[in-house]
Amino acid sequence: MAGTINKVILIGHLGDEVKMHYFEGGNSIGRFPLATNETYTNKQTGEKVTTTEWHNIVVRNKLAEICEKYLNKGDKVYCEGKIKTRQWEGEDGSKRYTTEIHVADMTFLTTKNEVSNQQQNIAPKQSEVQKKDTSVNEVGGDDDLPF
Repeated sequence: MAGTINKVILIGHLGDEVKMHYFEGGNSIGRFPLATNETYTNKQTGEKVTTTEWHNIVVRNKLAEICEKYLNKGDKVYCEGKIKTRQWEGEDGSKRYTTEIHVADMTFLTTKNEVSNQQQNIAPKQSEVQKKDTSVNEVGGDDDLPF
């Protein structure tokens, strides 16, 4: 292989709302933290341990505006992008570094609105099923069925 690859794929939950910055000329940048979790069982104690890794996500222009409009803290997303490290000088004059994931492609897996809508849609369906079950027993008298 002659070249190199800088590619990152993450599936995680937003740790905060998307923070937007707009520039002259219509360009924009959105930033938000993304949490990924790993769960394993400690062999000595037998207890489950969950570790969380935080990633600094950067989205640009149209994708940033879409993220700002539709994403909220806690939403689950699939991100593809590349790792970039930035350097700047802190207030005390020291060099500071940060590692970011610059996302080029993203898929919304779940949003809070979808989850709450799904929960609201499930409740009426369960009550409808109970109504149907009681009406069959009253009318059909199928109490002899083994299930």
